[in-house]
Amino acid sequence: MARWVLHVDLDQFIAAVEILRRPELAGLPVVVGGRGDPTERAVVSTASYEARAFGVRSGMPLRTAVRKIPDAVFLPVDGPAYDAASAVVMETLRAHEGAVVQVLGWDEAFVGIETVGDDPAQALAHAVAHADAIRAEVLEASLLHCSVGVGDTTVRAKIATDFGKPQGTFVLTADNWFEVMGERPTTALWGVGNRIATRLTSHGYATVQQLADADDEVLTAEFGPRMGPHYRRLGRGLGPNVIDDTPWVARAHGRETTYQTNLTEPAEIEAAILSLSEQVVGDIRREERACVRVHLKVRFAPFFTTTRIRKLPEPTFDPGLIAATAVDLLRGLDDQRPIRLLGVRAEMVPPVGGYEQPRTTGRGGPAAAPP
Repeated sequence: MARWVLHVDLDQFIAAVEILRRPELAGLPVVVGGRGDPTERAVVSTASYEARAFGVRSGMPLRTAVRKIPDAVFLPVDGPAYDAASAVVMETLRAHEGAVVQVLGWDEAFVGIETVGDDPAQALAHAVAHADAIRAEVLEASLLHCSVGVGDTTVRAKIATDFGKPQGTFVLTADNWFEVMGERPTTALWGVGNRIATRLTSHGYATVQQLADADDEVLTAEFGPRMGPHYRRLGRGLGPNVIDDTPWVARAHGRETTYQTNLTEPAEIEAAILSLSEQVVGDIRREERACVRVHLKVRFAPFFTTTRIRKLPEPTFDPGLIAATAVDLLRGLDDQRPIRLLGVRAEMVPPVGGYEQPRTTGRGGPAAAPP
């Protein structure tokens, strides 16, 4: 019996949901972000493939996107619509025979499957058949296309998906890992960004193959005893192959706002922090777990961002106390520059029994180095 990991990723998910609601937008450059007004301060949540061809990417300011494509269709973010579409897809994945599903976000999930038989080629063929069946099932249930990466680890499956886009299946295993990935830059690895890649390159590890062959002592000296060997394992495509379907439990809830006009007056800043705190308390009340730490995020004009954290004497649901703590953290910065963004985050009391051990999660890469 062989165990496989499938990484299912919906193609241009948010844009695809919007195009389903407005079929006349098919084939047009569509950009979704903020309130859909490219003159406001907001960033791109997603862009259709037609918009991406002009260089528009997620996280880009809408004002930059409209300069690249003045005649693009700009739409506001509609979270409830994406929640509903995502729910249909995830239920479809869970209904797939023998599937164990770990949801990573609105538009992606790991699916664990097992294939019977001792012949490796036959086992792989069965895994690919599962992937193709899942693509068809998701399309039938949601009218949304997805791509699927087939791998023998979560790392390989996640990376394989990009090679299958759009609307395809791609296989990445120990057998073809270095053939496909060896000469690519380390930024092609899940969880290696530009800063880490620069540090790796400074030691002569610019490609995936070079990282796989790296000296553990060098990596440990640069990144520490946990992350150093972890990056070398990433270079080899190593990672878990068992999918954990334990429901994710939030550690915190936060709200943030980018203001269309910079905040300068103490009264308006304090009112903004209180508003965010009230929203956060609404979120944590639904979890029935009180706030134990307050996190403040502030972005000063033009674009300097910092965060501060403070533990509370006692857990609380009091938005006034949370806001007062955040205001005190802000005052401690002793920075009088105008503010363009504020965020308040409430870290909650752990659930009964505590949290599960860290696991692979999210779009940015592994949450922690594997043991």
